[in-house]
Amino acid sequence: MLHRHIVLSFLIVLVLTVCWQAQTKSSDVPSPKSVLGFEPTADKKIADWRQITDYFAKLDAASERVKVEQIGQTTGGNPLIVAFISSAENIRNLDKYKAIQAKLADPRGVKDDSERDQLIAAGKTIVAISCSIHSTEIVASQMSMNLAFQMAAAEDADTREILDNTILLLIPSPNPDGIQIVADWYRKTLGTFYEGTSPPELYHHYAGHDDNRDWFMLNLKETRAVTDLFWRNWYPQIVYDLHQMGQTGARFIIPPFFDPPNPNISPLILRETGLVGYKIAADLEAGNFKGVATNAYFDTWWHGGFRSAPYYHNSIGILSEAASANLMSPARISAEQLQKSPKQRGLASPLETATNHPQAWTGGIWSPRDIADIETTACHAVLQMAAKFRTNYLKNFYELNRFNAQFGAKPEQPLAYVIQAGQPNADNVSRLIEILIAQGVEVFRMNRELKTSIAGSAEVHTEIPLNSFLIFTAQPERANVQALFERQIYPNRLDASGEAEVPYDVAGWTLPLQMGVDVQTVTQIVEYPHSARGLEKITDINQARKVLNLEPVSEPFAKLPNPLTKPLKIGIYKSYTVSNDEGWTRYVFDSYQIPFQLIADAEIRKGDLKTSFDAIILPSVSENAMINGLKKGAYPDEFVGGMTEAGVENLKKFVESGGTLICFDDSCEMAIKQFNLPLKNVLDNLKTSEFYCPGSILALDVNTESELAKDFKKQTAAYFINSSAFEITDASQAARVKIAARYAEKNALLSGWLRGEKYLNGKIALAEVSEGKGKIILFGFRPQHRGQTWATFPFIFNSLTNQGNL
Repeated sequence: MLHRHIVLSFLIVLVLTVCWQAQTKSSDVPSPKSVLGFEPTADKKIADWRQITDYFAKLDAASERVKVEQIGQTTGGNPLIVAFISSAENIRNLDKYKAIQAKLADPRGVKDDSERDQLIAAGKTIVAISCSIHSTEIVASQMSMNLAFQMAAAEDADTREILDNTILLLIPSPNPDGIQIVADWYRKTLGTFYEGTSPPELYHHYAGHDDNRDWFMLNLKETRAVTDLFWRNWYPQIVYDLHQMGQTGARFIIPPFFDPPNPNISPLILRETGLVGYKIAADLEAGNFKGVATNAYFDTWWHGGFRSAPYYHNSIGILSEAASANLMSPARISAEQLQKSPKQRGLASPLETATNHPQAWTGGIWSPRDIADIETTACHAVLQMAAKFRTNYLKNFYELNRFNAQFGAKPEQPLAYVIQAGQPNADNVSRLIEILIAQGVEVFRMNRELKTSIAGSAEVHTEIPLNSFLIFTAQPERANVQALFERQIYPNRLDASGEAEVPYDVAGWTLPLQMGVDVQTVTQIVEYPHSARGLEKITDINQARKVLNLEPVSEPFAKLPNPLTKPLKIGIYKSYTVSNDEGWTRYVFDSYQIPFQLIADAEIRKGDLKTSFDAIILPSVSENAMINGLKKGAYPDEFVGGMTEAGVENLKKFVESGGTLICFDDSCEMAIKQFNLPLKNVLDNLKTSEFYCPGSILALDVNTESELAKDFKKQTAAYFINSSAFEITDASQAARVKIAARYAEKNALLSGWLRGEKYLNGKIALAEVSEGKGKIILFGFRPQHRGQTWATFPFIFNSLTNQGNL
């Protein structure tokens, strides 16, 4: 009898405990509205970054299912956070599951199949969901609070299954600075004619919209923090990146994606990505959401995005693109606007139904709540899949990593890549190794010489000198290594009219080429050291810097010494039309600790520029944007008008009085026309059926006698993204034009896609034109493209110190 009373008492206590816990989860967990004072995603309401982080802190304090961690600090000094969301038990044991993930990510540490099975049985599917990296695509950041609350408070069986079987890494935004900028601007303009417009400034200090194009280069603090979270700590099986797009296309685009796929992505990853996408699509159709498209526009070729980088880490990457409202204000979209919308790959018209777009949306009011409802459903679908097929995801992840780490697994691929010792650009080599280590790639230093077979070598065997760096392809990061080191060959894809089918982003990005680092491809190593003998694994960038005779750094990705030989007063043009290229220009100057001042339209219109500046840089901005700027009435008066013709005249006076005007890519158009220079862009007005080069690496033939090309080799790689190529139009003025580099006479394409090469072969890529006492330097390409083109950074530095003597 006593025994029965004890059991009964225990059961009562257990039931009361469960009820109390349920009550705290459902009643005591604060809703976003209770903290913010309004419902996130409601029309004309916006939470800034301070409010978002405050809500997640309160959620952490109230719920055992949530643990919030700061993973870094942004460029602007804001906290960058991730919320771990799972069952209370899983949250208490995060370190255990993190250790399991590490072993699944590198099966070389798993001793046998029995241990593998134990890891898979015990592990959880790790799902990362990231919101609003592009900060004007604001709704997901607001929705993230509602999603977190639902997961923290709900008690239904479906949620329980998700919480028990998955660990969600929820990133409210990987660009907090931009969320604050957009929120401040929206509130400032709310109720005015400008309500719902984008801020007239970059919403990432350096990258603007390009903050989602940094995922192999790791230039930005935010990218590095998330990369460290993902590929050196948690190794998520699924990464979901939520975006928005234009207003007049489909309402929502999800996987499967459009062609072409990158050959380094596992076929299994492509299929799994499509499977998750179809689950999202099916749930949305069941919920009667209209305008949902698959197999459209976005491809899986390019490496450098938030959702595309995971493919090369053996993870599933999901991208969704929702049609945008006017920030947090509704938009009215007519059927006529939809009819006139530009054709997207795989979707002829948003008004047409098709297998990949079975229920068209025909127009009406499109609100933030519509976007949030679609995104919430999509997130739930991803988490459902992750929970129900937990074993499959863990097993597939393990097997992909195991296969990639095997020597000889892909005999058609190189054995390794060698960065040989003794290269002159030691800082570039150091940064390349740093980038690789930061994203989980294994790098070894040779502490003894080896004989190898090098691809394309005339010799049977080639010596790898002592202190060279060796990157084996046989490692879990095989796909990443291949995608970064090999030269891309984009397929020649044309539409029905013979014009180029525009890729989603760029076509080529080979990292050593962009960075000017010589790399050799190893096909065989003679007397391969099967033990650690002869190899030293580089785990700290200071190990590499010591080998390269460079100064140690106090923190990763440290700034570099100023390369200029004398102080100069440098101005960088800032347009309110907003140019990512301006941000990247500033990034390069800040990275090399070169002082500069921003110079806006008003100061150029004011004149007397030579008093304040020795050199002015015009990043890639069109002639119309520079001269006319934002239209009056579209933005407050302080932001409209451009530099105007008066500003152009002031630039002319600046150059004539001895100043240096440096123009990148699109800005050359203004200089050539307004200064009446004896040059023209030979690529102007060519159809894409004649010439096309969408983000590729081209070879330059360099005039090494030019001061602009000081310390360059006779050939270097430059980045061309629908850029320019010049020829002299007036032979009588040819003496004014000093040519520093031309596009190669033949075989100009190094990586990517180039149609109609004959149009640029031998044409001018970089030149200096004398004008009065000063000079104008014209870059047909972008020498600082996305902060990735280290090979051509020195052209910029030489332009600033060059006196124009050949």
